Amino acid sequence: MNQDFILSQADGRPMYRQIMEQIKRRVAVGDWLPGEQLPSIRELAAAVRVSVITIKRVYLELEREGVIVTQQGKGSFVAEDLELSQKLHEQELEVHLQNSVRVASILGLDPQELQERLAHIYKSRNEDTE
Repeated sequence: MNQDFILSQADGRPMYRQIMEQIKRRVAVGDWLPGEQLPSIRELAAAVRVSVITIKRVYLELEREGVIVTQQGKGSFVAEDLELSQKLHEQELEVHLQNSVRVASILGLDPQELQERLAHIYKSRNEDTE
């Protein structure tokens, strides 16, 4: 299991959020498979060079979201939920859409203009893959 994480002090999000997002992305794309054991809290803290408390919070939040399950004495594992990848992709899309709406608002675009731009990008992407 690849434990390389990219953390940025310039990122406005707390370290635990950055780590959570990277774990969720790995699960969503299938790098970390359902049932696969995660590194122990101490192992991941050492690999990422953050405190054990930070990783403990990451695992707790991921467990609350249903991304991982923890078994006492055995460790933490990627949840076996067959729809987990789909749910994670939907959450990621929601974040991107919220950011798009925020930027569109800053630019003074109305919902119709944003929708037209999105439709244009979507159409262009589909034409490129054909």
